[in-house]
Amino acid sequence: MWDTISKIRAWLDASSDMPPELLRLIRIMKIAEEAGEVAQAVIGVTGQNPRKGITHTWDDVAVELCDVIVTAMVALATLTPDPDSVFAANLARLLDRTVPQLEELT
Repeated sequence: MWDTISKIRAWLDASSDMPPELLRLIRIMKIAEEAGEVAQAVIGVTGQNPRKGITHTWDDVAVELCDVIVTAMVALATLTPDPDSVFAANLARLLDRTVPQLEELT
C-alpha cells in the first residue's frame, strides 16, 4: 500500500514547482477538500438539497472516503520519510486507548 502511495507522491512531486514547505501545506489542505466531497456525497445520498434531490449512492460515499484516506496518506508521506512506521505507531496508540474501553462494555 505504501509503495503505491510513494508512486502517487512522486508523480505529484514531479508535477509541481512549489517549494516543499508550501507543497506540504497544500497537501494537508487537500484533505479538507476531499472531506467536503464526502459531505457532498452524503447530502446527495440523503437528498437533502431539494433543488437536486438524490444525486449520489453509498458507493459514491465510499469512493470519496477512499479519496480522503489516500490524500491523507500522501500528506503523511510528504511529512515524514517513514509514513508506514508513523501510521503503525499511531494506530497502535489508538488501539491502546480504545480496546480497554471496549472490553469494559462487554
